[in-house]
Amino acid sequence: QVQLVESGGGLVQAGGSLRLSCAASGSAFRTNTMGWYRQAPGKQRELVATISSGGTPTYVDSVKGRFTISRDNFKNTVYLQMDSLKPEDTAVYYCNRLLFPFQWGQGTQVTVSS
Repeated sequence: QVQLVESGGGLVQAGGSLRLSCAASGSAFRTNTMGWYRQAPGKQRELVATISSGGTPTYVDSVKGRFTISRDNFKNTVYLQMDSLKPEDTAVYYCNRLLFPFQWGQGTQVTVSS
């Protein structure tokens, strides 16, 4: 069973930056498209970025040009560099496999103050 551990969240002012990390146990990570998701209070979880096993990224329109997803298959880790943060980016951020998700991790809280 793959375990996912997200880290790197925190409190930041609007316009600031954070870099999130998601460490996955097991080798299954390397061949899968991974995604970063977020869930704001009272809202459904939404997918914000994906990255294929070969490194091709996609982004939801609201984060294009501000967030960058990357991965290191040797470290079984996915990253999300978040720049020009806005208060509406405040949420708990999770990573997971895009298809047939693994058990969800605890997520990491990102809070952006105005």
